[in-house]
Amino acid sequence: MPQRVIDAVSDYLKRDNANTGGAYATSRHTDAMIAGARSAMADFLACDPDEVVFGPNMTSLTFAISRSIGRELGPGDEIVLTHLDHDANVSPWRAFEERGVTIRMAEIHEDDCTLDMDDLARNITDRTKLVAVGYASNAVGTINDVKRIIDLAHQRGAMAYIDAVHYAPHGPIDVRALDCDFLVCSTYKFFGPHMGVLYGKRKHLQRLEPYKVRANSNAIPNRWEWGTLNHECIAGITACVDYLADLGRHVNSSASTRRAAVLAAYDAIHKHEHGLMESLMSGLLAIPRVKLYGICDPKRFDQRCPTIAARITGHTPLELATQLGERGFFTWDGNYYALNLTERLDVEKDGGFLRIGLAHYNAPEEVDRFVAALGEIVD
Repeated sequence: MPQRVIDAVSDYLKRDNANTGGAYATSRHTDAMIAGARSAMADFLACDPDEVVFGPNMTSLTFAISRSIGRELGPGDEIVLTHLDHDANVSPWRAFEERGVTIRMAEIHEDDCTLDMDDLARNITDRTKLVAVGYASNAVGTINDVKRIIDLAHQRGAMAYIDAVHYAPHGPIDVRALDCDFLVCSTYKFFGPHMGVLYGKRKHLQRLEPYKVRANSNAIPNRWEWGTLNHECIAGITACVDYLADLGRHVNSSASTRRAAVLAAYDAIHKHEHGLMESLMSGLLAIPRVKLYGICDPKRFDQRCPTIAARITGHTPLELATQLGERGFFTWDGNYYALNLTERLDVEKDGGFLRIGLAHYNAPEEVDRFVAALGEIVD
């Protein structure tokens, strides 16, 4: 986490730390800070500030929106999900099976862990009310063609709900260009506090009925935010967007707006991360008995982000992650809540994957040391 984010959280607690809507200075400061954070996320997502909703995390926001959408669903209605997604974009929608809603699951190509777009298109019908899909897989790194998926949903009159949690640290998001109905992300993934952020088209945020206390405003986006928000973490959201913008200005001094600077940052991040990913993939494939999941062809790396799932015969993912951790390398083992995928690929029963992730702050030397360390462990 950048120091400026830590400072923003700390400074808010020291200086303001008041609830909203009060007739005194620290409360007015909080109101202004939240408005500033909405503007920052509006620049990050390419939307308007009143289309930005804050919440404790992506999962909670998705359950909240799904409950409201569910008010309008019943027998005969359908929702399309995928086998590639984090369960936070699966379980909230599957809950409506109890109300007679049909859940359809789009298939994947197991050889490269990509969505079967033909099967997905077949599953979207005139009865489909919503298509929920991830921008990128948090388990195997696949970047989905969300623009095409959104278009397919809209052609049948369905809404599109996009989970961009895993994509957000690696690529720019433009909700207007995508034309998605909802998109959710988590600021801790792009170097901010542990908070969730939801974009919703204004017409949906105004029309859908949230579950809320009576005293809460009916104005958007506040009608979707219940109770006292995590103000100190919201203070850190502006700082994390500004961190990315300053990174963009460092590589492109001509970026004249915060949005332009964020786009410049992601251009640099993409180039740096993909260079590291090519080196990491090459090194991993040279290790005996390794199996990598997802897109492995360098010519198709633009279809994936630098998150790599691996298994090595003779070693469980937990064993590998533990020994790597003892050497100072932090990797994940298990399913990372992408439970449908680990079950589908038949790895859930014996530990899931070893997940190796790269970010813009990693260096080529770290990749070399990691590959050498993993080679020693499995030798």
